[in-house]
Amino acid sequence: MPWYVHFAYFFGGAFLANALPHLIAGVSGQPLQTPFASPPFKGLSPPAVNVAWALANLALAYLLIVRVEALDLRRWSDVGVCFVGFGAMALQCSRSLARIRKQAVP
Repeated sequence: MPWYVHFAYFFGGAFLANALPHLIAGVSGQPLQTPFASPPFKGLSPPAVNVAWALANLALAYLLIVRVEALDLRRWSDVGVCFVGFGAMALQCSRSLARIRKQAVP
């Protein structure tokens, strides 16, 4: 398998993990940081923007995980690379959201 497939799986997992907090915040009516906020990545975007950003992340995850080369769930190496990308982004999101919560509390 070419090296770029594992690269695609890693970033596909990362985009999949990034979609979750934006989708959850958006559908629950909560603002959250996005690249489209003012200032970018620091301000809060409205729920509709978060849903749109989550859908964009899901589309990118689909393209990277399924369309580059379909992820074979029976191959540990493929799933492992996707899981590492997912986990890395999930940890980054948790750190970022914790920082936001600390700033919001007086």
